[in-house]
Amino acid sequence: MTIGITGPERKVPRQSAVVGLIIAAIVIGIFLILLRLASDFLVDWLWFSLVGYPQVFWATIGAKAVVFLAVWTATAVVLFLNGWLALRFAERRSTQLVAASGWTAVGNAPPNLLSLVRDRLPWPQLITGGAALLALLVAAAEVGNWAVFLGFVYQVPYGADDPLYDKDIGFYLFSLPAYILIKNWMMLALVLSTLFTAAIYWVHGDIEYDIHRRSISSTVIAHGSALLGLLFAVKAWSYGLDRYLLLYGDNGVVVGASYTDVHLGLPALWLMIGLSVIAALAAWANLWVRTHRLPAAAFLLVVTGSFVLSGVVPVLFRQFFVKPSELELERPYIERNIALTRQAYNLDQITAKPFAAEQKLSFKTLDANKATIDNIRLWDWLPLSDTYAQLQEIRTYYKFHDLDVDRYWLDGSYQSVMLSARELRPSLLPPNAQTWVNRHVLFTHGNGAVMSPVTRKSTEGLPLLYLRDIPPVAEGGPKIDEPRIYYGERSDDYVIVKGSTPEFDYPKGKDNVYAAYDGTGGIPIGAMVWKGLFAYYFNDPNLLLSSYITTDSRIMIRRNIGERVRTIAPFLRLDHDPYLVISNGRMFWMQDAYTVSSYFPSAQPVQDLDLNYIRNSVKVTIDAYDGTVDFYLMDSGDPIAATYQRIFPNLFKSFSAMPADLQRHIRYPEDLFLIQAQLYQAYHMEVADVFYNREDLWQFPRQPGGGGVATMAPYYIIMRLPGEPQAEFFLMLPMVPSRRDNMIAWLAARCDAPHYGKLVVYEFPKEKLVYGPFQIEARINQSTEISQQITLWNQMGSRVIRGANLLVIPIENSILYVTPLYLRAEHGHLPELKRVIAAYGEHVVMKETLAEALSALFIEPGAVRSTSSTNEEMSVTRPSASQAREALDHYNRAVERLRSGDWKGFGTQFDAMRENLEEMNRHSADQ
Repeated sequence: MTIGITGPERKVPRQSAVVGLIIAAIVIGIFLILLRLASDFLVDWLWFSLVGYPQVFWATIGAKAVVFLAVWTATAVVLFLNGWLALRFAERRSTQLVAASGWTAVGNAPPNLLSLVRDRLPWPQLITGGAALLALLVAAAEVGNWAVFLGFVYQVPYGADDPLYDKDIGFYLFSLPAYILIKNWMMLALVLSTLFTAAIYWVHGDIEYDIHRRSISSTVIAHGSALLGLLFAVKAWSYGLDRYLLLYGDNGVVVGASYTDVHLGLPALWLMIGLSVIAALAAWANLWVRTHRLPAAAFLLVVTGSFVLSGVVPVLFRQFFVKPSELELERPYIERNIALTRQAYNLDQITAKPFAAEQKLSFKTLDANKATIDNIRLWDWLPLSDTYAQLQEIRTYYKFHDLDVDRYWLDGSYQSVMLSARELRPSLLPPNAQTWVNRHVLFTHGNGAVMSPVTRKSTEGLPLLYLRDIPPVAEGGPKIDEPRIYYGERSDDYVIVKGSTPEFDYPKGKDNVYAAYDGTGGIPIGAMVWKGLFAYYFNDPNLLLSSYITTDSRIMIRRNIGERVRTIAPFLRLDHDPYLVISNGRMFWMQDAYTVSSYFPSAQPVQDLDLNYIRNSVKVTIDAYDGTVDFYLMDSGDPIAATYQRIFPNLFKSFSAMPADLQRHIRYPEDLFLIQAQLYQAYHMEVADVFYNREDLWQFPRQPGGGGVATMAPYYIIMRLPGEPQAEFFLMLPMVPSRRDNMIAWLAARCDAPHYGKLVVYEFPKEKLVYGPFQIEARINQSTEISQQITLWNQMGSRVIRGANLLVIPIENSILYVTPLYLRAEHGHLPELKRVIAAYGEHVVMKETLAEALSALFIEPGAVRSTSSTNEEMSVTRPSASQAREALDHYNRAVERLRSGDWKGFGTQFDAMRENLEEMNRHSADQ
């Protein structure tokens, strides 16, 4: 006899304590996440309010919240409904199975682990929590697309239709991206629902898959068929959207819809829509049939149809029908690609003009283009950066991050200058000075700038400094009344201003000068609650404990100008080179911003940049002292900028509201110019036949650089265009034919009002050889005099540095080439401008100054020979002393005019000297 003794169930030791710890850890984790989100929200709110854009903050937060809640709600509902249905059907079946095969006999094996888990889990709560968690992850991933959905809601029509579907291009810029995101979300939600329900069915035994048994219940088949039908329905819509995506294809000949796409791909997509609808109906019909064969057949129907209609047939059609007559068939689609690409990048606004490339330069034309000659840039970035660093960084913690080229009216003349801000880098302090107080309280700002003209140099070969030293000393440059730089290109850490101790301002001899901030930049941090907020935000308890923070203190964050602009307007793409502007005694940063899209139909995309449409619609200014950020709308006709203006009505100001002096310093941005120049290499060809054959393909010039061959970069220059009354500030770049080095054209962007933003290309006669930069470099290297001198310098312990760019200078209808040459001691870091190399026509010369180089180029050979022969005759005939003295006087005056840059006076005196010499020669001949 077996006696069973029962008693209280044994408890797992400390089980409740472990569960409690897990729950506590989850609660603490959620609390910390919410605390981080709350601190980020509060800091952003304070910062946006202080910089003057609270409406942008609330509009952005509202858009993110709406997108998040909409995606989370929709995803959670879809997942919960599918999970609830799966649980309901699975529970009903499992109850039936338990009733049919319950274990009642003593000694039967107990249920397996899966059964225990199934019976003990709180399924309704688990499904609700699982659906909410998965929806949370999906919503978090989708919230970053808030700008796409706002663009869809507030979109502005483009004003032109695409030629294939006759839809306004605004549909492709704003609606199509939103539809694609919605379609992708629907596909993801259905896939997650399938996996979610499959897990529930598997736990409940409706899906069995092991080495002994593989089975799927009819309930699972029915539920799966319903989801598969929905998936096919979404796929049908996806094929409908794919019709528009044909406009972004690239078969190597046509970017956009090609002949194959229009005549085969488009009908194939309509057929795939039909097959997908049939597959969806077949899957839904399986709700009653409940067999795996019907869904499998529907799936194979769509997959096979897609493989054949979208893969095999188009390839065969293009290979055997299109390619034999490719140009004839693709011609209208090539024309569409050309027209829409030119439209997307404003290439259709480029004015093409002929350039005669004559050899008619003289002293008279040089004098008529004195502004061009006086602004030929002889200082390159790298040598000048080294020179600035050696002469003007003053202390190791000051750095000149970047050199900018701009133009100013100085002493009544329009001058091109190079300038750089002297920013402070606390990270460069000595290691024992890397304290919290030094980095965040004392060393808070840079000071002043350095400026020099692009052409002039001292007798030692160093740049003449218009602005120098700390505090800034102006000698020919603009005066700086507020030189302190709290916001810059390399300001990346927070600082405290208006503290209990003055800030370091600048060194003075053995002592330091200190100053107190009196601007409005920064966020008040005096109250204990704000100290605690920022201490948590930066994970820095010093903000809470430091006695240097007073009730009037302010904390400056996001001091990097790029980060500052991106935080306010993350939908704008920024140019890589913000530049410094000195205006009315204050220092400003000018930042170019772009509106871009990758959905412009039939337009050539830019490699590695994910865009096929770009406009420089916004100029941004940032005050270097108080961080004030202003956005100015340059192109109100840009539909993307106009859409953002509707979304954020208080973000953009009219360009006319920009201070007049700042308006004079806007310049055409280099990134946009490079993109346009790169595309114009092919898209200047507007005839489809020429474009197809690449008969007139251009490329950027080659030039020696970095120990090898580099591509020439665009450069800013002041010059006078042919036929224009005055000199202007330009960004320009020469062009050469593909795989050739002779020059074929030069492209220029005008930077001055009233012609700002206009592009012009000057094309050389195709029957005339015009030397390109690489060919001129070769002629320089072949010059015996120049190569011998360079070799001699290198042997004497100096290092010769050639200019980064050989400058191509258009003057009237001729081309002048100029490049500087620097010397640097073998172990030194101070380059000196020692020579200027100039080339014109067949002549190449190297002299100490630009004036001497040009003088050597343009002295007429006949005059030189005449002078030489006259001198020989003078040694025999001894002409009158008065005539010789007069010739010598003219010569001395000519030299004086040359040194002062007075080309007209030089030419006049030189001609007079020649007349004297010719007269003396005639007298000698008569004798």
